[in-house]
Amino acid sequence: MFKRVENELEMAMFNGVWTTVWLEKGYDLEFSERILERYVVVTKEGYYVGTTEIKPFSSGSSINEIAAFDRHPAVMQAEGAVAEIDKMAVLQSYRGHFISELLSALVDFGEKNKLKYYVALLEPVLQRALRISFKIPMEKVSQKVFYKGDYVVPTILNVEEVYNHKDRYSWITSPQGAVYTGAGTI
Repeated sequence: MFKRVENELEMAMFNGVWTTVWLEKGYDLEFSERILERYVVVTKEGYYVGTTEIKPFSSGSSINEIAAFDRHPAVMQAEGAVAEIDKMAVLQSYRGHFISELLSALVDFGEKNKLKYYVALLEPVLQRALRISFKIPMEKVSQKVFYKGDYVVPTILNVEEVYNHKDRYSWITSPQGAVYTGAGTI
């Protein structure tokens, strides 16, 4: 299940998960000053195992220093309806099982806030999984680049396409764990 970070305990768990993953992978730690929302993935047993953070995006966002997201025609047209994904992480012993919850959190936030796109610097293996296994409509902005400890693929994800066609994405869940179907939620 995914849920919004709503208190100090959840914030501590959020920071514990993503910093553990970042340090394990050799990434530089970077705490965000401005955020729109933070989510955690919690197992049925109550373990906090995943995180994702949604940040505001603009032409002045630092992510544009890595790739020219702000000059991409789709992003330029969608001004005000674009956000940045950061700190998408799953603890090593839980990998492969909770990506759908993180993606569902992004879809839920995107729909509630009428976003069209997310911009992100994705690890190449994750980018491939999102494209092939989860069928996320996306576009690479450039080839992979080395950034803060690893290679990343600058990518634009079309969240509007996903939330407008939930019936095509069987992996989407709600914050409470209900599954979206073509007829609504169950």
